[in-house]
Amino acid sequence: METYPKNLEELEVNFSTEEACRKFLFELRWPDGFRCPVCGGSDVWVLTNGLFKCRNCSRKTSVIACTVFEGTRKPLVTWFRMIWWVAGQKNGASALGLKRILGLGSYETAWTWLHKLRRAMVRPGQDRLTGTVQVDETFIGGVKPGKRGRGAEGKALVLIIAQEKGKATGRIRLRRIADASSDSLEAAIKETVEPGTLIKTDGWAGYNGVKGLGYEHKVIRKTADVGDNLLPLCHREASLIKRWLGGTHQGAVSHEHLGYYLDEYTFRFNRRKSRSRGLLFFRLLQNAVVVGHTGYNEIALSVRGRKPKHKM
Repeated sequence: METYPKNLEELEVNFSTEEACRKFLFELRWPDGFRCPVCGGSDVWVLTNGLFKCRNCSRKTSVIACTVFEGTRKPLVTWFRMIWWVAGQKNGASALGLKRILGLGSYETAWTWLHKLRRAMVRPGQDRLTGTVQVDETFIGGVKPGKRGRGAEGKALVLIIAQEKGKATGRIRLRRIADASSDSLEAAIKETVEPGTLIKTDGWAGYNGVKGLGYEHKVIRKTADVGDNLLPLCHREASLIKRWLGGTHQGAVSHEHLGYYLDEYTFRFNRRKSRSRGLLFFRLLQNAVVVGHTGYNEIALSVRGRKPKHKM
């Protein structure tokens, strides 16, 4: 089912009631009919309070349980509008801007919702990149240059995997990694790149074991120095990511939340050529019903009561 509003007017007409929103979420979550999240049973009672009770195991559940929306006290109508605005902003959205657009009562609500949706930007089990990819690392944050292979104060190390599409960039994957050791690099590559893919890297020793993992491996220059423009797609992405973090988010991204901002950037970049705002809304809503619930305390744990240790 890929039925979605084409514009804001259609959104507000089609999803003007809680009933309409819940019906749409039901069809997204259970396109082949209800399945109990505990036992997988399909025989169900529909209770008067909107809950579903499995006839097999008696577990009660709702259409928003185990989704981004679990536990919300706000109308789903407002959530749908939030997703429309978040998905459709080319360069991202700020919590303050969304608070104003949606008329939310507090900045904290907008901030929390935005973080919940960032966790839905990348669908669990997303497909891995194929063909030919360029792989390189970049430091994000801090003032002084980082030292390759080890951590750097105030910095985070990010692995960039960019798919070649002619001379242009196809899709990308971004992963924050602990260091540039072979263990860290290989784990991130296995998660994001399909075996058999041709991987281009510089001569960093941490990539030496890639061929043994079932990939083709081409070293661009064995004596590569950091800063050489050997992998132009990765270098271009590194520049764009840093500009995006510094522009849309004014660099105020804590290390603890960086991975989710990278997911947001990936979502937007990989769909940069989409002309349908409604389809972007639909894709993010699809993800929102499968990623699971994250509570406010978990989201705010790293920054509540104090400023982030580092800003980027």
